[in-house]
Amino acid sequence: MKKSDLVEKIVEAGNLSKKDAELALNTTFESIIEAVANGDKVQITGFGTFEPRERKARTGVNPRSGEKMEIEASKVPAFKAGKVFKDLVNL
Repeated sequence: MKKSDLVEKIVEAGNLSKKDAELALNTTFESIIEAVANGDKVQITGFGTFEPRERKARTGVNPRSGEKMEIEASKVPAFKAGKVFKDLVNL
């Protein structure tokens, strides 16, 4: 499913114009991204949780040259599916 498919689902379910549905979806995504980028957790009951996670510094291997290199610590976005979501996927 692509973003345009999600917009169409919102149009059908919410009786909205395509423009309004796309604005609602974009605003939702932007709000989640902004919150996680600021270090906050976004919890949507029945769906899941978006949060930033810390990756520790580690030693890696350059796949081209085979030489070892240090990879710096970083923050990455993470998603953990909620129980309802997991249960529906496992039907």
